[in-house]
Amino acid sequence: MPVNSKDLEPFNLFNKNSMTISKRISLVIIVLITCVSCDQSSKSVAESFLSDAGAFSFLGDSLRLQLAHNTGAFLSFGATLPVELRTGLFSAGVGLMLLALLAYLLFSKSLSGLELVALSLLLAGGVGNLIDRIFLGYVVDFINIGIGSLRTGIFNVADIAVSAGALILMFDAFGKQKHIGSKPA
Repeated sequence: MPVNSKDLEPFNLFNKNSMTISKRISLVIIVLITCVSCDQSSKSVAESFLSDAGAFSFLGDSLRLQLAHNTGAFLSFGATLPVELRTGLFSAGVGLMLLALLAYLLFSKSLSGLELVALSLLLAGGVGNLIDRIFLGYVVDFINIGIGSLRTGIFNVADIAVSAGALILMFDAFGKQKHIGSKPA
């Protein structure tokens, strides 16, 4: 049986035509399983070891591990909303948006592999935090970085996945704009 050389080539993250549906599904599943597993495992460890401990400081206090239960969204946005509205927005609403994103990832033929990875990271981070909201009623956060009084909010591995996905999309779009602007007239 002859071997097709295309079957042996790894997919090209920058080429929209190199992604078959099976490669797309595989990539989305790998990113989802990896990110959600890391997120949920790290949150479990944080709940076990940080609940009564206060904050642990590392690297001259540039990294702190401290447990926080976030009932809101990013940086506790919406935490003061009535419980019913907050639950509807941050559980059902986010769940529907994540399902729409999953459908787009699987069926859009206009995405490059890099865009697929970036959007899969957004999906994985959203799923990781949605799991917390559904089963706990809040999101477990435990990482804080900064120097002196200049610090981030407290976040988790799912938030890192979302941020990484957003940064990849931003740099990819910037690179495309730069490339378009450099074409001769």
